[in-house]
Amino acid sequence: MDDINSSDSYKTISQPSTGIYKELGSKFLSFAYPVSSEEEIKVIITTLKKEYHDARHHCYAYRIGPEGDLWRANDDGEPSSSAGKPILGQLLSYQLSDILVVVVRYFGGTKLGVPGLIRAYKSATADSIENANIVEKIATRLVNFSYDYLQMNDVMKIIRDFSAELTEQEFDNICKISVRVRRGEYEKFCNTLEPLVINFD
Repeated sequence: MDDINSSDSYKTISQPSTGIYKELGSKFLSFAYPVSSEEEIKVIITTLKKEYHDARHHCYAYRIGPEGDLWRANDDGEPSSSAGKPILGQLLSYQLSDILVVVVRYFGGTKLGVPGLIRAYKSATADSIENANIVEKIATRLVNFSYDYLQMNDVMKIIRDFSAELTEQEFDNICKISVRVRRGEYEKFCNTLEPLVINFD
């Protein structure tokens, strides 16, 4: 098969990691998580808020998807753009997606000012990313189709040739199947299958 197309891959982290930044008595604890949905993110943030309920702020940013099209930055009561935006800036700087970073702040009694806050949230985020294992993730598309049982061997050979991932299958006279294929090979995959397929769902 062709080499990985640049549109096929993006970077994320393989497992949760932590970081810390301290300044003038304030502590900024950062938590980075690999994520794939906003529902997952809500659960993580709720859990952290319970665990660190005595902290002043729980600021965060996330990006989801191969291009990071789904994103959000939240200041959680800090001055506008002094927390969420610097966190998001680091996700962009490291070119990461499918990632959430939450920075929990314990106030030390001395105000840092907006420039100080930006530096603190940026540094805490960078620390958790530096401590993470950055990995390449393949962007895929889901293909659903049905075919005649007699075409089984030919269909399975194409699936193997494209290293597509089987996610669901139903065998009968007419078989239904769902596979994930590299985004950059989606059209080629569908075109190769077309003579064997009854229809794409």
